[in-house]
Amino acid sequence: MAKRIDVKDLNVYYGDFKAVEGVTMTIEPRSVTAFIGPSGCGKSTFLRTLNRMHEVIPGAHVEGSVMLDDQDLYASGVDPVGVRRTVGMVFQRPNPFPTMSIKDNVTAGLRLNGVKDKKQLAEATEESLKGAGLWDEVKDRLDKPGAGLSGGQQQRLCIARAIAVQPQVLLMDEPCSALDPISTLTIEDLITKLKDDFTIVIVTHNMQQASRVSDKTAFFNLAATGKPGKLIEMDDTQTIFNNPTEKATEDYISGRFG
Repeated sequence: MAKRIDVKDLNVYYGDFKAVEGVTMTIEPRSVTAFIGPSGCGKSTFLRTLNRMHEVIPGAHVEGSVMLDDQDLYASGVDPVGVRRTVGMVFQRPNPFPTMSIKDNVTAGLRLNGVKDKKQLAEATEESLKGAGLWDEVKDRLDKPGAGLSGGQQQRLCIARAIAVQPQVLLMDEPCSALDPISTLTIEDLITKLKDDFTIVIVTHNMQQASRVSDKTAFFNLAATGKPGKLIEMDDTQTIFNNPTEKATEDYISGRFG
C-alpha cells in the first residue's frame, strides 16, 4: 500500500549549519509531488530526510517529525535501513552496480534481505523490469552487465532495483538530468504509471517536467547564500504554475531568477 507522508516543523542540520528550516507539508499517497526551486535551496536535502538518506553524512540531524501514515520515521528504535526499504530512492545519475548482471542488479536488495529462492528472485526480476518498462528490451540478456545498457535504460534498471523490494514510497532526485530528451520522456511516462502503486516525490530543475508529471508542486527558496532553504508554497501543480500565491514563486517559474 502506498503511504501518506506528513512532515511537521522539520529543520535539517549538517553539524551546526541549518540547511532547511521549518518545513511542514503533506504528501498524498498514489500521487506525484514535485519539488522545485533554485540550486542550493535545500530541496534535495529535504528529499533525503524522507528516508533518512541524509544521515550518511556525519553530523546530519533533524528536528521535527516525518510521519509515514502513523509511523514516526525518527522515533527512537526505528531502523534507518528499514526506513529505506519502505521509502526507496532513485538518484540523479544512473548507478547500476558495475560488476553485476542486469538480473543481479534488480535483485540485489532482495538478496541483501535474505531472499535466496531462485524462483522468487526470477519472478521479482521479471515483475520489476516490467514495472520499470524495461523487460522487453533486456529479457534476452539478463546475464549481461547492467553497466552495458544505455543511460536511459540504466536509470530504468535502477528504478526496477528500487521497486523490487516493494517500497511504499519512491523518491527521485533529478532522475532525468543526465538523460537525453527521448529517455526523459520514457521516464516521465513511467512515473505516471508508477503512481498507481507508489507515492512518488521528485526533485526537478525542469519546470516543464514538473508541470507534466506532478499532481502537486512545492516551491523551495532561500533568502541568501548561507541561509537555510524554506518551503515557500505548495499547491496543486496547475495552481502553482498558473496562479501562485507568492511573488517569489511566480518570479522563479517565469524565469526571472534561478
